[in-house]
Amino acid sequence: MRNLKLLRNLCSNALHGLGKPQCLSVRTDTGTVLVGSNLGITELDPQTEQVVNEVSLVGEAYLPEDGTGCIVGIQDLPDQESVCVATSSGDVILYNVTNNQLECVGSVESGLTGMSWSPDQELVILTTGQETIIMMTKDFDPITEVRIHQDDFGEGKFITVGWGKKETQFHGSEGKQAAHRKQVEVQSAVAWDDQRPRVTWRGDGQLFAIGAICPVSGARKVRVWNREGVLQSTNEPVNGLEQALCWKPSGSLIASTQRKPNKHNVVFFERNGLVHGEFSLPFDKDQVKVKELLWNSDSTVLAIWLEDLRSADEEPEDIQPNTYVQLWTVGNYHWYLKQSLHFGCDPEGQIVSLMWDPESPHRLHILRLGWQYLGYDWHWTTDRSIGEDSSDAANVAVINGDKVLVTSFRHTVVPPPMCTYQLQLSSAVNQVMFYPEPQKSNNLAVLTTDNRIAVYQHADDGGNQDSTQKIGGNGLKMCVTMPKLIKMYRIKSDEERRDKALTPMKLRLITWVKEDMFLALSQGSSTSQTVLCQLVTLSERESQEAELESRSPVTVDGHVISLCYNPKTQTVALELSDGQILKYLWALGSSEASVEPWKSTNGCLIQFPQPCVQTALCTIDGEEVVLGLTERARFFVNDIEVASNMTSFIVHDEFLLFTTH
Repeated sequence: MRNLKLLRNLCSNALHGLGKPQCLSVRTDTGTVLVGSNLGITELDPQTEQVVNEVSLVGEAYLPEDGTGCIVGIQDLPDQESVCVATSSGDVILYNVTNNQLECVGSVESGLTGMSWSPDQELVILTTGQETIIMMTKDFDPITEVRIHQDDFGEGKFITVGWGKKETQFHGSEGKQAAHRKQVEVQSAVAWDDQRPRVTWRGDGQLFAIGAICPVSGARKVRVWNREGVLQSTNEPVNGLEQALCWKPSGSLIASTQRKPNKHNVVFFERNGLVHGEFSLPFDKDQVKVKELLWNSDSTVLAIWLEDLRSADEEPEDIQPNTYVQLWTVGNYHWYLKQSLHFGCDPEGQIVSLMWDPESPHRLHILRLGWQYLGYDWHWTTDRSIGEDSSDAANVAVINGDKVLVTSFRHTVVPPPMCTYQLQLSSAVNQVMFYPEPQKSNNLAVLTTDNRIAVYQHADDGGNQDSTQKIGGNGLKMCVTMPKLIKMYRIKSDEERRDKALTPMKLRLITWVKEDMFLALSQGSSTSQTVLCQLVTLSERESQEAELESRSPVTVDGHVISLCYNPKTQTVALELSDGQILKYLWALGSSEASVEPWKSTNGCLIQFPQPCVQTALCTIDGEEVVLGLTERARFFVNDIEVASNMTSFIVHDEFLLFTTH
């Protein structure tokens, strides 16, 4: 029952490298980004918005001068202190980052369509223009070369035990007619398919899968190979299979997408080629195309890169397609859409590459056509009401696309994806907030992708019959009051023109502090600064929708990763990425809002020994202190470590509740 909360976003607009960007890789040791373009390689530092290094591949004739060249793969190799680049013309190039030397380690006459390194970076797979696979060691010694399209199923071929004819076998719920049913002919790949093979590795590097267009049927087929280049299996015929392909690092499933007559699905294959589960995307059948699928390194989040499909009467000059990135998670065999990022339709804002960080599982890197870099750091959180008496329904809210699933644990305990009631929004949800005042703790606010905040309020008198939800099965039944939408706020933004590139989630860690006031964080004028502002309504309108405008901005040097509010003392504490704690000072009279370092009663500056992802405020012996919990279960009271095996905590008036491993 968790949601993904955005701890930090990094937007670098002042970057510019060689040519037009095409692909992306991350140097985890330096935090810089490697970008392959139609003219060369550029190393960027998003933190400083500086070009660290760039090397042209035109001078050595690896790429043509007219800009028609293409880099089909780029990979950082920290053990070799090099960057490996593969071009569509067939060259495999090593760029040494210490001495800035280029070396062509191999060339394929038929050209290259892709390059993929194993997770341990001991092997590299090259797919060629002749539809073959070349497997080499990290020193580029050839191991084998085989054709992608094989007639054989593979070593994992199923064995027929010969139990009679198909007509006499048991067919279960399908009935006897299943024995005489003809196999449906697999249709060719969709017209927008880029025809390129997709290579994806299992997390342990022992197996890899290749999805490619079959020359006979014209449809996509997925084949699984082992580390020695021996075919293991071929997927069962699947109609409407698309280009995206990604193996779950934990090794259980291979994800792809399938277009069915009435829906668009993400489908999963086992390593033996059989389909094992699916879920539907929240779009019409011919509304979007899936460009890529990407699992994060701990297999908990599946990112889907989508793009609007053009209608037949639209010319390329008329309009650019909208681009989206969705983050999906699974729990109790149910798939939840936790985050939806909309990037608009501006040509310069189109996504050219995205990838998960190989070391930080919840960090997502995105590169846009106009050399804009976006970095998102997510964290798991539980959104709950914080009341202190029996009037609080002990609500927990779960985001699922354009719905919020609310479970009132005071009334019923049901396993997800079941819930007490659900709230339907007009667009996808990004964040849920409960009101901090104990007397109105059941009220909640919902932030959606269209920069609106919907406020729901529970009726004090228990609500009328129309606002109640009956829960329970054939046994105990009871009515639960559902909240009513009382206000819709629109956050004033400068990105309201349709032709302007959108930057999703510019505001983060939005906190509800008063009935018509929110606190929010955004990036400052430089990437090393954070702005804390108040979102307030300027004037009441007769209509239901009001406008929220940013007021009293305070610039903080550093990256704020946590914000907590104490409704009893109206104290706001901020945590920087290095663990330093700041106190927010409200504007009083002629004084403007500001921040100052948090100090203990003896005047010492408070700083967590490690950055904490969950923080809270409470009073101990008359002193207000900051509580913090790290991702590795270390719990701090101010700068003192109290426990090292804590997984979660809740502050109460009289005591502290916590869970351990």
